[in-house]
Amino acid sequence: MHPTFADPPEVRTLDPDPPPRPRRNRRWPVVVLVVVVLAIGAGVTAVRSRADGPAPPSETDPVATARLERRDLSTARSLAGVIGYGAARPLAGHQEGTVTWLPKPGTTITRGEQLFRVDDVVVPLFYGGMPMYRDIADRNLVGRDVRIVADNLRALGYSIGPQPAPGTWVTPPAPAENEEAKNGKGTNGKGGTPASSSARFRQVRHGEGVLTVGLIQAIKRWQADIDRPVTGVVAVGDVEVASGAVRVDAVAVQPGSPADAPLLSVTSPRKVVTVSADLADAASIERGDRVTVVLPDERSVKARVLAVGRDLATAEGGAGTEPPKLTVTVRVTAARTIAKLDSADVDVHFVGRTAKNVLVAPIEALIALREGGYAVQTPSGLVAVHTGLFADGWVEITGDGLTPGTTVVVSS
Repeated sequence: MHPTFADPPEVRTLDPDPPPRPRRNRRWPVVVLVVVVLAIGAGVTAVRSRADGPAPPSETDPVATARLERRDLSTARSLAGVIGYGAARPLAGHQEGTVTWLPKPGTTITRGEQLFRVDDVVVPLFYGGMPMYRDIADRNLVGRDVRIVADNLRALGYSIGPQPAPGTWVTPPAPAENEEAKNGKGTNGKGGTPASSSARFRQVRHGEGVLTVGLIQAIKRWQADIDRPVTGVVAVGDVEVASGAVRVDAVAVQPGSPADAPLLSVTSPRKVVTVSADLADAASIERGDRVTVVLPDERSVKARVLAVGRDLATAEGGAGTEPPKLTVTVRVTAARTIAKLDSADVDVHFVGRTAKNVLVAPIEALIALREGGYAVQTPSGLVAVHTGLFADGWVEITGDGLTPGTTVVVSS
């Protein structure tokens, strides 16, 4: 069987000028390649920034390194101080009359000695924690002010007899009659019996004294010894009370002035070191803290913090732009070491927190991580660390595989 041939293909005549075929844009592969490269670069950058670590140095860049150490760390700091007698405070009289005598500046006055004279009558110093605010006059009067009188007379050598123990019930002085009582009404304002039968008794509390017969007799003997009128009564203004001995810093008035006004300024008789501390420094300083005072001759003496002020004040003579500071008072343990220095500039070393025998790294070795915390760069890579105490350019750290001698990269 002979094969059957299909019709021959149609022969087409080509146009003499066929339309040009559209050219493909050969720039697209280049653009795509650039985008891919940028994307890869961005990904690498993102990985680096997550660790916030330094980029690997090139072979020509020097790398600063340090070795981890084991040592003691302490947040000790040194503040400037001045030897003196501390801040002066005013001392006023509390009775009417005329000042007839005043002590000289620099005089030290102790318990029982005269502070000044009013109408030529001695006003002595008593030790105590509160001022005398009422007359100590009526038998069985109870209070802390009575205790001040009793303690001072006993300390001065006067026999005051036994004092009722805390918890003892005593009969207090009868209150003065008022207009209602004169009209026949009782203390409850409605007539009849007092509002409470317990008003006839008073329980002695801790820290209180009682004006007993023995104490009244001691008052009279003391008054006779200091040439005061012998009354057995200690009136407001008959004595002035301070926490201890005082040193007269300055005299505010002259004899002939009224007595019921500020008369003297006084300080502690013991020399102290006064430090003006910023609020941030004073926040970690507490009364009783142990400190070291470095004297002008480079000797170091032990001391303790006596008081930390509560009132911010700008230093006298300081510039108006200086921040206000708190006054920290320091007392040297051995007073004789500064006995010959009336005034001198010193350095006071305050010891804060202490960490003993801990692994430490230079602070510049810390790398902040974006997700939080820190790491250090070691020859084997980044190692996350926990930080402890920061002091003197070093930081306490702990981390897996970190030991004394490990090399870490530090920022230059």
